[in-house]
Amino acid sequence: MLGYTVKRLFTLIPTLLVASVLIFLFIHLIPGDPAAILLGDSATPEEIAALSAQMGFDEPLWKQYLLWAGNVLHGDFGNSIFFKTPVLDVIADGAETSLLLAIMTMFWIILFGIPIGILSASFQGSWVDQLASGGAMLFASIPTFWLGLYLILLFSVGLGWFPSAGFPSISDDGGLGNLRYLILPSLTLAAPNAALIIRLVRASMLDVSREDHVRTARSKGLHPARVSIKHVFRNALIAVAAAFGFTFAALVSEAVVTETVFSLPGIGRLVVQSILRRDYPVIQGVILLIVVLYLVINLLVDLAYARLDPRVSLQ
Repeated sequence: MLGYTVKRLFTLIPTLLVASVLIFLFIHLIPGDPAAILLGDSATPEEIAALSAQMGFDEPLWKQYLLWAGNVLHGDFGNSIFFKTPVLDVIADGAETSLLLAIMTMFWIILFGIPIGILSASFQGSWVDQLASGGAMLFASIPTFWLGLYLILLFSVGLGWFPSAGFPSISDDGGLGNLRYLILPSLTLAAPNAALIIRLVRASMLDVSREDHVRTARSKGLHPARVSIKHVFRNALIAVAAAFGFTFAALVSEAVVTETVFSLPGIGRLVVQSILRRDYPVIQGVILLIVVLYLVINLLVDLAYARLDPRVSLQ
């Protein structure tokens, strides 16, 4: 296991190198001069040229990349053009919201997705299966912005149970009680993702239920619930674990619409605002960290395979 882990870590190096080059080049192909945007419409060409030289934008791209990559290796992602503060500090301000939102969303996905998926597979063809499958398809098809607006209308405006916008840090007054600001956004994000997990759990369990060891367990007279959980779901969990890993990574990077609807100061909203402001350092830093997150989760999923199924060979 240790040897495989080290080997996989070394394979991440060329992937990160290629990703960093693509991120750097793609960001610099975006139309617009960040110096001109920063100075405003009243700036003269001389002022724009001077600021571009000061920020290093007049250097060849390869020199800019080498300087940026070298600083990143030392933990320096540069300074935000708009906020005038280190990029990591800007990202950290939004990371708390996005990470807590992703964790709470995963809680709802596990709470609803796995049990409903197990019930749907256990009662294949029954009204329970039809109801679960139909509901999953419905929630997978609902746009998140529409669902978010209706949750605000019902639970915030109508019933007054939850806040409709914003998120004070849990370090502020209120502490963990501030998590109530994330209940509606997390439910909005969880609905389509839980629907996909329901379908995946159902399909995986039905595939495993046709295997010989499951038929043997049933022929021994074991309780159906024990067969479903111990012999079917446990083996179906391999495919589900991979889906959970990439779902979590996607929640951090794909919550732009939800963060906009609920006015959350998260990473997704930060990326959109940084693109509009041509804040290159922030865009590069966020995307690079998201790439690292995906690679780490991919590694953890591969390692989880060996724990869930000893038959899986890692060599």
